[in-house]
Amino acid sequence: MSCLRAAVVAWPSTLDGCVIMRRPRSYILSVTLLLIVFAGIGGAEPKERKERARQLSFKVVAVYPHDYTAFTEGLEYRDGFLLESTGLMGESSLRKVDLTTGHVVSKIALEPHLFGEGCTALRDRLFLVTWRNRIGFVYDFATWNIVRRFSYQGEGWGLANDGRRIFMSDGTSVLRLVDPGSLDVIGEVAVHDGTEPIEHLNELEFVDGQILANVWPTDQIVRIDPDSGEVTGRIDLRGIIEKTDRVGVANGIAFDSIKRRLFVTGQRWNRVFQISLD
Repeated sequence: MSCLRAAVVAWPSTLDGCVIMRRPRSYILSVTLLLIVFAGIGGAEPKERKERARQLSFKVVAVYPHDYTAFTEGLEYRDGFLLESTGLMGESSLRKVDLTTGHVVSKIALEPHLFGEGCTALRDRLFLVTWRNRIGFVYDFATWNIVRRFSYQGEGWGLANDGRRIFMSDGTSVLRLVDPGSLDVIGEVAVHDGTEPIEHLNELEFVDGQILANVWPTDQIVRIDPDSGEVTGRIDLRGIIEKTDRVGVANGIAFDSIKRRLFVTGQRWNRVFQISLD
């Protein structure tokens, strides 16, 4: 190609050891047009390029105390209390927490070899998964007695539900859809922001027809269309809490659908924040 370009511009008989045969002017014009066309194709921009989701602003409405020792993995709000699942080997638990005081009203400790992850409440049942143990639990909401154990492939990270289906994250960019009765996987949703897959989806919460998801290991939350998997907004929680009042990243989203309150916290944070999105 370098010899061809030199021939078009300088028209020598030889150049840098390349033998160039003289051609009619029409031939050179044709080659020149071809080069222009190919250059245009190589530099063309994709027509379907999608813009990234916009950043959503928020404001802190209220602040509540939180158990600093809780390595929060799942968070729910129901009937005036936070339902919280915590992780780490030997420290994993399922808790009922008074929102206003942060007092742990009741607590179930998981077996020492289990690493607790996300939880979600659906009707009279409470569901909880573990990280790499591939074991999940279904509790009776009234008594907190285990009514069922179930297994699944891969890892368990976060849980949420829309009243009909359970959404489960496993640390990838794909959410599983789980039937709450059979606990079978009935579908998948690939989460993406434009053309970029969003990996490490963690704790989940269903809010007004959208899924909010913590993205590990960051303080970012993404808002997801549960049907298309498209990210429709991003929330950046950096700076919401002082560095001295936290250990880990943001993880824990709960929604009070009656009073329209949204709560967020993190792993070993000493505060729970009620925020409103702009």
